[in-house]
Amino acid sequence: MKKKQIKKGIVLAGGNGTRLRPLTYVTNKSLLPVYDKPMIYHPIETLKSMGVNDIMIVSSPDHVGQVVQLLGSGRSMDLKFSYEIQDEANGIAGALGLCEEWANDESVMVILGDNIYIDNDDLKIQKDVDGAMIFLKHVQDPERFGVAEIDFDKKRIKSIVEKPKKPKSNYCVTGLYIFDNRVWDIIKNLKPSGRGELEITDVNNQYVAWGDMEYKMVDSPWVDAGTFDSLHSATTQIVNYRHFKEKMIEKGEFKIVDTNGKYRTVKKKPILQNSI
Repeated sequence: MKKKQIKKGIVLAGGNGTRLRPLTYVTNKSLLPVYDKPMIYHPIETLKSMGVNDIMIVSSPDHVGQVVQLLGSGRSMDLKFSYEIQDEANGIAGALGLCEEWANDESVMVILGDNIYIDNDDLKIQKDVDGAMIFLKHVQDPERFGVAEIDFDKKRIKSIVEKPKKPKSNYCVTGLYIFDNRVWDIIKNLKPSGRGELEITDVNNQYVAWGDMEYKMVDSPWVDAGTFDSLHSATTQIVNYRHFKEKMIEKGEFKIVDTNGKYRTVKKKPILQNSI
């Protein structure tokens, strides 16, 4: 049976970037440089590497003109770009909800504009996804993120808790998601959290409650580049990883596994195109 390919992707780049001020007083966070290209190029390249060619960019009203000026129609990247403005800072799920009409009842792949995956090959999945999928990374400071409780025997997600004081695992939910067309009704029925936002964790937990949430582990480096330290770390990790990969590629087939910033190699499995 032919796999169902996801063609539509969404980059959520509408945040105010308050943690990166004063840099973000004059530009969108997603336009700041990360090594050799603007930050937003990294999530776009991640989506493209996974077979997506029709991309919606959601940006804030202050700097959307700069984003459009940089990216244009997408033709130069062999992509098609559309744009949506998030007038109200009402959360990740609020930004995603703006894309319902554009999605045209199709499944979508969603990525946060400040999330950088150093090796896109590591993200590709080998099966159809029914419902939703999250991409998990083992971290040392899970209390900073949404954290997944996993039943490894049954290979399912039991719950996701946003920034827990006592995390039930070290597996954080990174900023890459796959959703089927039920996501729009979920968002419409969300209630704002205590901070007045529509939370993506609540969206994910609805799929968990239905038993329709799958997950994939991210072995290679990942950075949430929303602070000065993480922005610097992203550049450092890209450079280090590329140098390490260049050395290892001479030794044949391999897969690089990131363990708290230290790289090792394991035998590489065949990679199939990501689909849903």
